[in-house]
Amino acid sequence: MKSEFALAFNEIIERFGLPQDTVMETLEAAMISAYRRSTYASSAQNVEVEIDSETGEVHVYAEKEVVEKVENPSTEVSLEKARKFEPDAELGGVVMVESTPKNFGRVAAQTAKQVMLQRLREAEREAQYAEFIEREGDMVHGTVHSITPQAVTVGLLGRAEAILPRNQQIPGERFRVRDRIRVYVLEVRKSSRGPVIVVSRTHPAMLRRLLEMEVPEIHQGLVEIKAIAREAGKRAKVAVAALREGVDPVGACVGLRGVRIQSVVRDLNDEKIDVIEWNPDPATFIAKALSPARVAGVYLDEDRENSKTAMVVVPEDQLSLAIGRAGVNARLAAKLTGWRIDIKSLPESAVDSIALLTSDKTFEDIASREVNLLPEIETVLTKKAENRPVTPEEYQKMRDFVDRVQLEVMGRRETTRKREQEKLEAIRAVIPSTAYDVALEDIGLSTRVLNLLTQEGYLTAGQVMEQLELDEDKILALPGVGPKAMQELQKKLTTYEYPEVEVEVVVEEVPEVEEEVVEVPEVLEVLEPLPEEPQVSEAEIEEPVEVVVEAEEGLEVEEAPEALEPVATVEEVFDTYAEDLEAIVTATEEGGEEEIFPFDEDKRMKRKKVSRVVEYDPDTGEMIVKRRRKRAEEDWEDLEY
Repeated sequence: MKSEFALAFNEIIERFGLPQDTVMETLEAAMISAYRRSTYASSAQNVEVEIDSETGEVHVYAEKEVVEKVENPSTEVSLEKARKFEPDAELGGVVMVESTPKNFGRVAAQTAKQVMLQRLREAEREAQYAEFIEREGDMVHGTVHSITPQAVTVGLLGRAEAILPRNQQIPGERFRVRDRIRVYVLEVRKSSRGPVIVVSRTHPAMLRRLLEMEVPEIHQGLVEIKAIAREAGKRAKVAVAALREGVDPVGACVGLRGVRIQSVVRDLNDEKIDVIEWNPDPATFIAKALSPARVAGVYLDEDRENSKTAMVVVPEDQLSLAIGRAGVNARLAAKLTGWRIDIKSLPESAVDSIALLTSDKTFEDIASREVNLLPEIETVLTKKAENRPVTPEEYQKMRDFVDRVQLEVMGRRETTRKREQEKLEAIRAVIPSTAYDVALEDIGLSTRVLNLLTQEGYLTAGQVMEQLELDEDKILALPGVGPKAMQELQKKLTTYEYPEVEVEVVVEEVPEVEEEVVEVPEVLEVLEPLPEEPQVSEAEIEEPVEVVVEAEEGLEVEEAPEALEPVATVEEVFDTYAEDLEAIVTATEEGGEEEIFPFDEDKRMKRKKVSRVVEYDPDTGEMIVKRRRKRAEEDWEDLEY
């Protein structure tokens, strides 16, 4: 059966949600504080506490000096008592001695309680901060605890409280105490009273998290959310793209009969959500972003200075739908695509196109091509102004006319910008590259001129030199800049010595080639070395060696060639001369010195002494070659191989 200490210890762990080691360290720190408070021990004295986790028994050990006579029991101990804890203790030394008080007293117990509660609260706050800082940017479930005009207090996971400010609440949403809601963890920061957790229900990332929970294809990586634009409580637009062929991204997000998207809409207090398919072509993407409105044409104007602008032409009956209530649809489409969108009706765009062709001389060639169609377009516009009916064919003519004119305007605009870019690159090639690193205050301008240029965004000498080459009048038109200021500026820019370009020579280190170590496999069988042919000096050879071949009478003996290639193996030779070899072996065993071969002396050809003799060795069963060297006149030495 567990003791009361173990039960209380486990209750603290469950109540505060802390690990067992943290609670034990907190309890030990509380006991140390109680001991110092009861014995008035200084903070310099080392004190340690051991607590039995099962029984709750406490043992306090304090550092004391070993002396002969104890005058202060809280800091001194006798030699006899010290050696009970440390046998090697000596006078003048310091040992850890058990000093557990019999009764801490009321003040010490109250101190231990306060210290323990304070440490537990600090540990709980640290644990809460560590838990929720990892969940920052994620969605969690919460319960409404209290409601005030400024914020709503939400309990998260039963362990912490978060703040839902007024500006992070969906407009028109009402809460009641104990309502369960989903919130997005926006920020987690530390404070003196614990972690401050700020949650939101209007952040666009909350819509992303809800879609990830409701749409399995997004969680599995088959569908990707490219962009989200949201005005909480009104409308939201989501651009999705399929990462695998054969997957319908819009259908996956909407679900069968809209089940999936309706679940998200209910969580967001009936907020309208448009799911559109993302397209890499900006014109197509902008047209889809303005859904549910139908778009007649999109004409892009991507300027280096004025950012990106798109003129969208819609039918007259689609104009209010494209703009939306209070401009919500147009604003969300602009946020979603990243383009500034100007929406015009088809008749309005036709009027602007006619005015452009008739007033701008640069478009005279286009006006000459459209001269026969202009009266018809004007007639259609007159009908619209008088509220007379217009046929679909007339609408189509007006749409084609606007499309041709706007495409021509867009093409010429791109050509002009391309020429300007080429001119700018040519100017930059002449300006020293280090001039863009030199600040204007370094070239010695007067304070007035320097302030005028800095206010307009010119920070380096290279920027001013570039603008002077492109258009000098643009700087001259600045307020406060006159001819004298221009003369000063040009003089300072010309006379300033710009630093030279440092050319870094990069020397590539040639990697060292490691020598390959070829491992020679170990030879399993040790082969006998081949016999070395003895080298004979010229002095040792006195007579030429002649080889005499015996033959029977009547047979002609041809001279042997200088080098004969072997035509038979040792086994074949052995089989051929088996009888002769048997006779040789028999004669050798009987010790006879007679001639072995039974040839007559008359029939035998004269033989000379030879230096090489082939014999059969009966011990080894092999043919051996004997070579003799003449050391003296009749002294021959037999060598075996």
